[in-house]
Amino acid sequence: MASCQPCSQSEDQSPRPSSSGYPLEVVVDEERPGPSAPWVDPCPPPQSPERKRRRDESDEETTPGAEDIWVVETLCGLKMKLKRRRVSSVLPEHHEVFSRLLEDPVIKRFLAWDKNLRVSDKYLLSMVIAYFSRAGLFSWQYQRIHFFIALYLANDMEEDNQAPKQAIFSFLYGKNRSQRPLFHKLRFQFIRSMDWKTRVSREECEEIQAFDPELWVWGRDRTLVP
Repeated sequence: MASCQPCSQSEDQSPRPSSSGYPLEVVVDEERPGPSAPWVDPCPPPQSPERKRRRDESDEETTPGAEDIWVVETLCGLKMKLKRRRVSSVLPEHHEVFSRLLEDPVIKRFLAWDKNLRVSDKYLLSMVIAYFSRAGLFSWQYQRIHFFIALYLANDMEEDNQAPKQAIFSFLYGKNRSQRPLFHKLRFQFIRSMDWKTRVSREECEEIQAFDPELWVWGRDRTLVP
């Protein structure tokens, strides 16, 4: 009697023909895509009332910018079970760019100013990295303006209260309002470079944070603010 054995992931994920000459039956597991790395998915913390994010619903879909791969989960005689897994498009270089920009003096002052985390909590900052991965620029091309464009867009997507994000203009341009149309033009170009894929799931945010869990900005938890 043939026994069922789990099969680890390998480079060749294509089902092979049976040595007995009979066709191999493939069973597709339609479970929700799992994380791209063996990180434990923590229980989501409660969200503030004004946040628009609905992670329980949006996680049922594959995150834009991610790829699906099929891996062999079990092999039982002539029956093979495949499971779909999501591979994030975020690369180590995107984390490095983000960490570099955190040393920018203007960005430092902005994050210090946002003590109540109205504009830059850990999930909004995670989305900045996700957007960097989708925009397709070289790592050396990302500058201060791209950080603030990505953060502005994250607030557009996730926050009901849009007023606090206006502080971004004060830190970028001071009292000069003439540069704001250029900012919005660059924002439109940035979104277009991402092929309009602006939604980021909670799962991907937590994967991004788990890449370097000791990074200080991941302590910016809005639920801990008095």
